[in-house]
Amino acid sequence: MNAEIGAYAHPMRHFPPRRIVCLTEETVETLYLLGEQDRIVGVSGYAVRPPQVRREKPRVSAFISADIPKVMALEPDLVLAFSDLQAAIVADLVRAGIDVHVFNQRDVAGILAMIRTVGALVGCAERAGHLADGFEQRLAQIAATPRPSPKPRVYFEEWDDPLISGIGWVSELIEIAGGEDVFPELRHRQSAKDRIVTPEAVRAAGPEVILASWCGKKVVPDRIRMRDGWDDIPAVRDNRIVEIKSPLILQPGPAALTDGLDAIVAALWPERV
Repeated sequence: MNAEIGAYAHPMRHFPPRRIVCLTEETVETLYLLGEQDRIVGVSGYAVRPPQVRREKPRVSAFISADIPKVMALEPDLVLAFSDLQAAIVADLVRAGIDVHVFNQRDVAGILAMIRTVGALVGCAERAGHLADGFEQRLAQIAATPRPSPKPRVYFEEWDDPLISGIGWVSELIEIAGGEDVFPELRHRQSAKDRIVTPEAVRAAGPEVILASWCGKKVVPDRIRMRDGWDDIPAVRDNRIVEIKSPLILQPGPAALTDGLDAIVAALWPERV
């Protein structure tokens, strides 16, 4: 074995995998909820749930970049990744002989399937099934909660320049919370560039609530209010612009189904919280 190949020699495989690196935050939270956090040896720099992850686990990646030598040094049995946006990282790891599972969930059903799959990968499929079933029951209970009519019309802003509307699971959660997404036709478009909307389209939609979560940066409501012609949008006129922190809603995992959904409910029905 030459030195170059030797440097990338894979450790002995184990099942369940004993050493897992998570390149996005939702698989980290899922493993903690399953009580399998001791398997995690490295995480995304964006992983913040549960809070102790920041002091317990070494950070090895951003979202579209990773420290490959650092990942390799951890000798993972398995790396968990997400979407085409991490394809370059995944390619490097696969070439290095690392086992990688790439998730691509973009809706609520996909999130529940991800939880069950993570459980199967670490040998606790039954526990993961119970966890997913619990989330499913919670979603059903919230969806069945009696709400006044008509439903509030909601614009979710995932980014501010250009304006990008919410991805699939966000649109679904708005409906589960008792709202009406003003751009429901965009929910199945995976790429952010395919969910770009114009300021004029938002004005024409006339949302009564604006939920904003600018991925990775703080929402500035005044910048939303000051957009040309937006002063006649009901949500702006009635001061119903609400930030939802991106770790709660923009990661397709347990956070979105719990605290993220609760934040949407609180924004839509403040008098009932």
